[in-house]
Amino acid sequence: MVSARDLDANLEPLSEPYSDEPPLESSRHLAQILLLLSCLEWWWRDRQDFFAAGNLSIYWQPEDIGKSWTERQFIGPDFFVVLDVERRSRNSWLVSQEGGRFPNIIVELLSNRTARKDRTTKKALYQDVFKTPEYFWFHPDPKKREFQGFRLEDGVYQEIAPNAEGWRWSEELGLYLGIAQDQLRYFTPEGRMIPNFEEETARQTAALAAAQERLLQERLRIEAVQQQAEAAQQQAETAQQQAEAAQQQAEAAQQQAEAERERAKRLADRLRSLGIDPDTL
Repeated sequence: MVSARDLDANLEPLSEPYSDEPPLESSRHLAQILLLLSCLEWWWRDRQDFFAAGNLSIYWQPEDIGKSWTERQFIGPDFFVVLDVERRSRNSWLVSQEGGRFPNIIVELLSNRTARKDRTTKKALYQDVFKTPEYFWFHPDPKKREFQGFRLEDGVYQEIAPNAEGWRWSEELGLYLGIAQDQLRYFTPEGRMIPNFEEETARQTAALAAAQERLLQERLRIEAVQQQAEAAQQQAETAQQQAEAAQQQAEAAQQQAEAERERAKRLADRLRSLGIDPDTL
């Protein structure tokens, strides 16, 4: 069976070689890389002066250009950010074609296979060769929780002290990195967790739905108040109508009584004219 590496020998040398990183250790590692990428890209959506990538090869030896895959010297951090560069897609990070720029910040995700190397060999490489200002590592398995951060001071990595929440400040990003719900997240200086596009869309959708629900409830409340007011007005009008009818009945009874008195008076007068005393009847 012919492998991709065998086929590479017959290909033209690449000025920007493709990334050639091994598979990630678990679905947690993949989810964490995607989360770091998507959140930063959403937060910096209006910026065009950075490059962020995950599990992408970094080639830092100029003489590696044109060599076969097996001869090239490269390493692919799980996540890294380079500042003050053009924001565009890349097949890999080729230091010699990027003005000699190395990552400003690197994050490695620990695993049983890579943890020792991440804490030692890679740390030394990022400190002494890359001279990357900040280096963090994080174990995405909640049963093996480990989060550490370092900043380069006088050529040596010094631990970044955590705050009360356990977050560590990144001067390069202007953000905190900290753990929330077993994932490594970014936090603003004010302590707000930075979402990605999907989370922000979901938040806005939920906020819109809540606002619409509040509007509906307010409309229903207003309608209920209006209905109560209309019912009260109808009751008042009914009571007024009943009062007017009672008054009319009273007036009619009074008129009838007066008519009866007038008829009785006429009858009494008639009897007296006939010489009959009505009081003796």
